[in-house]
Amino acid sequence: MASPTETLEFQAETRQLLQLVIHSIYSNKDIFLRELISNASDALDKLRLESLTHTGLDASDLHITLEVDKDARTLTVRDNGIGMTRDDVVDLIGTIAKSGTASLLAKIKEAKDADAAQHLIGQFGVGFYSAFMVADKVTLRTRRAGTEQGTLWESDGEGTYTIQKADGLPVGTSVTLHLKAEDDEDGLGDYLARWKIRQIVKQYSDFIRWPIRMAAEPTDTADTADADTGAEGETAGEPETLNSMKALWARPRSEVSEAEYSEFYQQISHDWQPPAETVHMRAEGTFEYEALLFLPARAPFDLFSRDTKPGVQLYVKRVFIMDDCDALMPNYLRFVKGVVDAHDLSLNVSREILQHDRQITAVCRRLVKKVLAAIKDMQATRTDAYTKLWEQFGRVIKEGLLEDRDNTDAILELVSTASTNDPEKATTLREYVTRMKDGQNAIYYLTGENRAMVENSPHMEAFTAKGYEVLILTDPVDEVWTDQVPAFDGHRFQSIAKGQVDLDDDTGTDGSDEAKAERAQREQDYASLLTWLQTTLAEQVKQVRLSTRLTASAACLVGDAHDLTPTLEKMYRAMGQDLPSVKRILELNPTHPLITALRQAHQANADDPALAEIAELVHGGALLAEGGDLPDPARFTRLLTERLTKAL
Repeated sequence: MASPTETLEFQAETRQLLQLVIHSIYSNKDIFLRELISNASDALDKLRLESLTHTGLDASDLHITLEVDKDARTLTVRDNGIGMTRDDVVDLIGTIAKSGTASLLAKIKEAKDADAAQHLIGQFGVGFYSAFMVADKVTLRTRRAGTEQGTLWESDGEGTYTIQKADGLPVGTSVTLHLKAEDDEDGLGDYLARWKIRQIVKQYSDFIRWPIRMAAEPTDTADTADADTGAEGETAGEPETLNSMKALWARPRSEVSEAEYSEFYQQISHDWQPPAETVHMRAEGTFEYEALLFLPARAPFDLFSRDTKPGVQLYVKRVFIMDDCDALMPNYLRFVKGVVDAHDLSLNVSREILQHDRQITAVCRRLVKKVLAAIKDMQATRTDAYTKLWEQFGRVIKEGLLEDRDNTDAILELVSTASTNDPEKATTLREYVTRMKDGQNAIYYLTGENRAMVENSPHMEAFTAKGYEVLILTDPVDEVWTDQVPAFDGHRFQSIAKGQVDLDDDTGTDGSDEAKAERAQREQDYASLLTWLQTTLAEQVKQVRLSTRLTASAACLVGDAHDLTPTLEKMYRAMGQDLPSVKRILELNPTHPLITALRQAHQANADDPALAEIAELVHGGALLAEGGDLPDPARFTRLLTERLTKAL
């Protein structure tokens, strides 16, 4: 005698929610299989745990089976896990998010788009109902381990479901989907095709710890036709295991070989080289996760492209959630590849939710510290590897000095740059500080387009003459971070192209009273010329003064301590920002023959019109010396030609 069948109705709010799940929430319908496999995996986990304390439970050969019936148009997901009782089915399957249905529905109605609504759904754990996106009817059969009575549940997703007792069921759960017809416009794939099932499992469930097997079909015209004759063949082979189950991050580091790490890195990064460094970690406590991160050996071609995405994948309990999870790694570490597998996140979680999740924020902070610590360890123990890594990614890592205030000190410890100390070897800031002169308070640097331009800059002359080391910064980001980061290890950063420079005062040896008197007399001797030049070049410069940084050049242009550099000004304008023109300061070398002759000529005849042209040439020469652009190159060339002609 057949057991009686009960027909039950979903609650009104639950019916509305169910319709949203079926018809409008999920943008990618393929994930229905991910959800069902994840549920099956959880059931297997529960049986394994209960078998440790209940000797009568059989936890051998735990697995998930996918069965395709093309004639009946059904796909069945079967597990031999813990199973459910009738009450479990009613509580877990018959009611959707019963503890928060009303509030959930309100949030969905407030959501601005389907994607946001989809991820709200996922937080309430109703992924099972995603099956109705691809099926007209869903049949669930289940028997709880340790019981004899099974349960049959069935629904077409239209507001009611039936439930009844079922005899003779094996332990575990099977979910049979009576599939809708393939429809490309509606995003419905051919879920009876074995290749499609393989593809979905590989993408989303490849690292599930339990084997996912696809049952062999008695007759498979698509997959078993003879390659030469085209004849159809009979298939009675063993089930095919679809997933690799090789989640390296879940294994202790001591059990994973370098070859396995390299193979996995190449698989997720599509890089043909092994990684430069591997970071393998496990976090336990209130929020558990594993992470396997790789530092590439070479920069990808699109590292500085606007469309470049981070390379860390997010998994939840070995189930793939999303590629390029920007909430797990800051932009300046976008070159890092790898996997983070969290234990306590919802399967359907959006980027917006991740960015505002305190647990994910804490994970990101810890991952960043681990990556920076790994680079620091390379710097200390594998100098050559660190040097190559910095050559590839140093410009990107320095972006962190602008983005990540919490790790500024750690990033500064990693900075490596050219300096005047060695023409070939780069230096770290720590090494620079150890070589600073007694009494030197600042870390001196100069930015420019390339090393040759910086080394030949007039600003370098006094520093070279007195043996001061100067950092040579040639990356565009250097123009920005040096203004934003005040100091390293208590020593301020000082551009030698800004502000006043007095190297005698810096070392506390500013000379005798006689030297001070000589400088004061020189200021007095040049006072008239400086005033005249200030008036003559008023449209080009904001001040004219004598220089303490020049030894060989006649003049140079410098900025005030907080002025934008010319290069940074160009960068902002190239980005479309309309900035007022920043006037510079013209510094003159009072010992240079040209400046001395100009002073004498001005004293002899201050009204000579030729003097104004010479002043314009002096300013133009200083502008060219620092790599600047002349406002009127044709006029400058004409004036220079005329002066050279008169000199011959």
